[in-house]
Amino acid sequence: MLWAAVTGRSVAGQVFVLQVVIVLLLVVSAVVAQVLQVRHDSDTEARNRSLAVAQTFANAPGTAAALRSPDPTAILQPKAEAARKATGVDFIVVMSTQGIRYTHPHPDRIGKKFVGTIGPAVAGGTVVEKVNGTLGPLVQSVVPVKDANGTVVGLVSAGITTAHVGGTADQQLPLLLAAAAAALALATAGTALVSRRLLRQTHGLGPYEMTRMYEHHDAVLHAVREGVLIVGRDGRLLLANDEAQRLLDLPRNAERRHVLELGLDDDTARLLASGRVATDEVHLVKDRLLAINQRPTELRGGPAGSVTTLRDSTELRAVSGRAEVARERLNMLYDAGVGIGTSLDVTRTAEELAELAVPRFADFTTVDLFEPVLHGEEPRPGSDLRRVACVGIRKDSPLYPVDHRIRFVATSPQAHSLTTGQSVVEPRLRDAPGWRAQEPERTDKVVEYGIHSLITVPLRAGSLVLGVANFWRAEKPQPFDTEELALAEELVARAAVSIDNARRYTREHSMAVTLQRSLLPRTLPEQGALEIAYRYLPAQSGVGGDWFDVLPLSGARVALVVGDVVGHGLHAAATMGRLRTAVHNFSALDLPPDELLGLLDELVGRIDQDESPDEGAAVTGATCLYAVYDPVSRRCTMARAGHPPPALVHPDGRVEFPEMPAGPPLGLGGLPFETVDLELAEGSRLVLYTDGLVEDRERDIDVGLELLGDALRRTPDSSPETTCRTVLEGMPGRPSDDVALIVARTRVLGTDQVAEWEVPSDPAAVSEVRAAVTRALDAWGLEELAFTTELILSELVTNAIRYGRPPIGVRLLRDRTLICEVSDRSTTSPHLRYAASTDEGGRGLFLVAQVADRWGTRYTPNGKIIWAEQPLP
Repeated sequence: MLWAAVTGRSVAGQVFVLQVVIVLLLVVSAVVAQVLQVRHDSDTEARNRSLAVAQTFANAPGTAAALRSPDPTAILQPKAEAARKATGVDFIVVMSTQGIRYTHPHPDRIGKKFVGTIGPAVAGGTVVEKVNGTLGPLVQSVVPVKDANGTVVGLVSAGITTAHVGGTADQQLPLLLAAAAAALALATAGTALVSRRLLRQTHGLGPYEMTRMYEHHDAVLHAVREGVLIVGRDGRLLLANDEAQRLLDLPRNAERRHVLELGLDDDTARLLASGRVATDEVHLVKDRLLAINQRPTELRGGPAGSVTTLRDSTELRAVSGRAEVARERLNMLYDAGVGIGTSLDVTRTAEELAELAVPRFADFTTVDLFEPVLHGEEPRPGSDLRRVACVGIRKDSPLYPVDHRIRFVATSPQAHSLTTGQSVVEPRLRDAPGWRAQEPERTDKVVEYGIHSLITVPLRAGSLVLGVANFWRAEKPQPFDTEELALAEELVARAAVSIDNARRYTREHSMAVTLQRSLLPRTLPEQGALEIAYRYLPAQSGVGGDWFDVLPLSGARVALVVGDVVGHGLHAAATMGRLRTAVHNFSALDLPPDELLGLLDELVGRIDQDESPDEGAAVTGATCLYAVYDPVSRRCTMARAGHPPPALVHPDGRVEFPEMPAGPPLGLGGLPFETVDLELAEGSRLVLYTDGLVEDRERDIDVGLELLGDALRRTPDSSPETTCRTVLEGMPGRPSDDVALIVARTRVLGTDQVAEWEVPSDPAAVSEVRAAVTRALDAWGLEELAFTTELILSELVTNAIRYGRPPIGVRLLRDRTLICEVSDRSTTSPHLRYAASTDEGGRGLFLVAQVADRWGTRYTPNGKIIWAEQPLP
């Protein structure tokens, strides 16, 4: 009996052979899986152990200090060997950031280059890699050693061979083989037992056993909670279980009838009759939604026909509908988190809230904010609100438009929300007398328009109520409910935080802009040497440190200055004010541009030294360009400290950027500044600017200079005002940095406005000078100034003859004022003093100071010039 079963000549024997094959396959698979798992576990354990040892040694107290010692090996080698023996790894190597070993189990390898990848560890990362070393296949980890400042001062590598962490496969293999032998023995015994029982009880499969089998299958078929239909090739129903009869409401004699005659709906009947493949097709059968799956039965050699299963999905559809609503609301909240507050603009943030809610949540959304909030201030209860956003599915709604000032009546939902801080739902506006009392004529139009439901939610940021958000429904027939109120409150809460942040930014930005504009020149001083236009554009992200100035000097000259303090914010604006004041004071000394920049550089250096490092107030990085134009000689003297060069537009439209030494930025010190002299034709335009005009994150300064040159070439004969407008319009987009721009067109004092004489070093020549000056004033029609001018020149020329050195020159300039200048080769400067009543002299300069508006001294390369100005009559 057993031999028959084993030889496979019976069903039991065939089952036995199959069991043997399955057992063998399972054993082989288990052995292979065990070997692979052991290898994987060995690699993982090697990686984890080497990394843990390397990190522990690298972070051990004293490791970083030892690496900075004169002899790291003497300190670290004993510790590394002790740690290696304690942890069971094969090596612990401490090395420099260049990979030179300080420790190694073999001392002869100390001082040599480490073999492995160290680049990521030098950068602060961790390296774990498998290599074939002298010890065999191993896993080694390299980690950085960092000091207290986070600087990588060395590296630690730990390695272990995979053979030292394996070995479990050999221990488990005998157990697997024993289990396989036991399984084969059990399979043999089981097969013999089954064969014996079959032979004793059935002597083969007979009709009775087949009947019992059919009965069992039939019981299962009618017990399952899924409808089952079997349809023959001719479309007749062969079998329908109890669940199918219930779901389809089939008649009692349905079997053996054609499926088209069973009273089913057309779509379902055609599907059953076709026999085609269907997967989870949903059909509405009376009041049920059925998911239908259908497969042909002849695919695997069975009889022709099809088998169909039916599943009632009515409740599932309802649940999925609610899940879809919940998912959509979660999506809205996610979109609100990433889509509201993308800019620090109060109005734009309110618009983002309204755009998000329409049409996904409401048909119309409006946002009303207190007027002070728009200016960055805290809301004041009782003040009017302004509508800042109104978004809807249509544009013709009768709701208040944007920018409309609103004062809600006390009975309105909005007033209730603003007063109590609580949200209000009005499911039927037609029946809401409190809301309709706001403005009866307009609210009637709103109801007639079709808007029927409202949610009002206050915009709260902490204890502040910034305004109110209103959600309106018109096309959606269902009114707002409490669940939708919770969603609206969540949306508005997120928007309120962003609006409050934008409000605070607006306040800070307004303060900084006010400070900066108060430090810039509000009007240009009167002068006749240059026709000037200017522009100033603050940066998008905040105020900066760009400034400009126009400073009238003696002798009808004018100084142009433009500068830039690196950075943005209140500190940059305040620093700009300090530098501008310093330039004002230094220019009053009539210094050449290079000397003025030198003094300004020393000042910035002293400011940096005086500031505490914790305050972060250093102004290093400031740049400046200083130019002085003389309308008599038509010469322009310029010097710059790290600033972009000026542009020069000649009268014929030709544009050039004059070559001039850049000089270091202010505050660096140590290098002198150099000047450049240019002779400018009358009508030339000098263009001074800051780097925000020509330099941007997305373009190089050379590209910006080329764009500036192209813009200037398009204005060959334009006024400075037109040139400023054309230059700014020609720049691509709004600049991200501050922009200061000055365009100055040169004028010239003609020969009919200048009179010059050379005076001999003889006191008798003073009378001749007075006579010549009188004739010149008569020719200019300034006879009224003859007496005071003779007095001024008599004193100045006499002092030059007595105390100065020849040659002595006298010059009169008729500009906006009458300017008297006396020059000599001496560098001694006269001083105003008050003479006693018994003194015979010392009153000359005192008289000059009394009759002249201004007087002073400026030095030249060949001496000095004493000048005095008088107003023209």
